[in-house]
Amino acid sequence: MSRESMLAMPEPQQYYAAVDLGSNSFHLVVVRVVHGCIHIVGKVKQKVRLAAGLDPQMQLDELSMERGWRCLETFAERLQDIPATNIRVVATATLRLARNAEQFLHKAEQILGHPIDVISGEEEARQIYLGVAYTSANQGNSLVIDIGGASTEIILGKDFTPKKLVSLDMGCVTFMERYFANGQLTQANFDLAQQAARDLLSGVAGEFTCHQWRQCLGASGTPQAITEILVAQGINDTIRLSYLKDLMQQCVACGSLGDLHIHGLSEARKPVFASGLSILTVLFELLGIEQMQISGGALREGLLYGMLENIHHHDVRQRTLDSLTQRFQIEEAQAHRVAETALSLYRQLPQDAMACQLDAEGILLAAARLHEIGLHIDFKHSHCHGKYILSHLSMSGFTKIQQECISELVGSHRQDINPESFAQFQQEVAQLLKLLCRVLRIAHVLSIRRKDNLLPQIKTSLDTDILTLTFPANWLKSHPLLDAELANEKWLQHRAGWELQIH
Repeated sequence: MSRESMLAMPEPQQYYAAVDLGSNSFHLVVVRVVHGCIHIVGKVKQKVRLAAGLDPQMQLDELSMERGWRCLETFAERLQDIPATNIRVVATATLRLARNAEQFLHKAEQILGHPIDVISGEEEARQIYLGVAYTSANQGNSLVIDIGGASTEIILGKDFTPKKLVSLDMGCVTFMERYFANGQLTQANFDLAQQAARDLLSGVAGEFTCHQWRQCLGASGTPQAITEILVAQGINDTIRLSYLKDLMQQCVACGSLGDLHIHGLSEARKPVFASGLSILTVLFELLGIEQMQISGGALREGLLYGMLENIHHHDVRQRTLDSLTQRFQIEEAQAHRVAETALSLYRQLPQDAMACQLDAEGILLAAARLHEIGLHIDFKHSHCHGKYILSHLSMSGFTKIQQECISELVGSHRQDINPESFAQFQQEVAQLLKLLCRVLRIAHVLSIRRKDNLLPQIKTSLDTDILTLTFPANWLKSHPLLDAELANEKWLQHRAGWELQIH
């Protein structure tokens, strides 16, 4: 290969950028498109808190505008390297509300050298939903929540179609200014903020509660901050109302924003945490949300995918798995072999054993497809390498907790079993993962010869915690290798406290 070809640069048309002038933060995301997959190559986020500059007459003060302009000067230099047709810049709630928004926008467009689109609340909600749909799991009807600095978007949709969407004038920055301006974290302040949120939400809540949804996804900084706190405090679970109420009591116990010290809460999030928590708590209560997962994307991702019409949106997960298969040189035939076997065994089990909102079948399929992702590093510890790789990757189409489950399954699919590795998850998730782990391990053993059309029809049953495999008469005797491997697997599961019966 010549030096010139080795140093050849990709075409600039492969790069795209989305800029979001939010009410709390300004964001810039730069991506490169490779074989239909998006790879983030640059991210910039600055806490501008534009909404904090709105006075009662909805006028932006000079100080907040200066903060915004200084931020955009740094964005402008990065955008110079990207074709103008591949850039989209939008502004949201604060610049919808500000009566002197034109003053800010005129100078901002001069700085960026690019037009800024002040999108409506409904358009913002639609783009948020598309960003979530492109990057997170789609399991029938989904409820998406995004708490911004000056507005909150609520969207109900299915697949890539938003069915019901609303934008409410309540956000973590504006509520901070109104109800926590004195910096005091009292129960009275929380009560005022929550009542204001109830007043705004009560008129539209019925439009959402009359529908059923399979999952609720949070697409903003507040749910992300809460998830980080839960993980730091040893709780690997989805967001639940009980956790929100407990966090509120932790805030009240601190007494003031200056003394707000909650393990896992970042410094940058502290000023708007109490206000965002108040809004999210009311959303859980009035919409009847039982649990919320973190989405893989939101507004910026919606803008980016909207510019990439050539990417088919109906197979985000498939694209992710295919990309990882190619990137880590996974033997595709073996991956599909293990996946088909695992799904065949799993689908025979009673569905009440998998009563969980995590899309167990999708998690099992992904873990089976990727179970050999660490094999190119080393055979002996390939499962450990695989777990590490998957815990440090971004997997479009899967939520954060789903990716953690996939990583844990890959790390447990062979050799000794450590049941304590599942203890970090909430009980119902841990129970599901233990079952999926058993199924994946068996599928891995049954596919050890890496040969198609080898296995007979295998019956699988589950009685309490006893997993039973039934083979045709004398089949195992005529396949001594698999017989021995299954006997070893039976022993390994027994040592873990799991009973496997083979007939």
